[in-house]
Amino acid sequence: MGIRGFGETCAQAFEQAGLALTAVVADTGVVEPRVAVPIDCAAPDAELLFADWLNSLIYEMSTRRMLFAHFDVRIDGERTDGMRLHATAWGEGIDPSRHRLAVEIKGATYTALRVARVGGEWLAQTVVDV
Repeated sequence: MGIRGFGETCAQAFEQAGLALTAVVADTGVVEPRVAVPIDCAAPDAELLFADWLNSLIYEMSTRRMLFAHFDVRIDGERTDGMRLHATAWGEGIDPSRHRLAVEIKGATYTALRVARVGGEWLAQTVVDV
């Protein structure tokens, strides 16, 4: 399943991809942003950082039994030790009476992995295993 996010900044594209990730699992329109979960990632480049970001979200969704509806992402750019992402994901615990789960995502892959400026906006995309 392909995941894609667009934004005016790289961080916004990552946020939108987070919503796309949740949309694969359930209807994001019924997920309430009740609980904040901090997420920190580091990688040598933007593509690997994006894959790590999605895999961190998948891990949090699975271990906490949560769905996320809102993301606040900050990316510290090129550093001598790579790039760092600091984020907060807001969501709630899975409620079977309100959340109809479609599939379980196993992980983000490097297939079609791309983070780049395209036509004046940022694109972040990859394929996830379901």
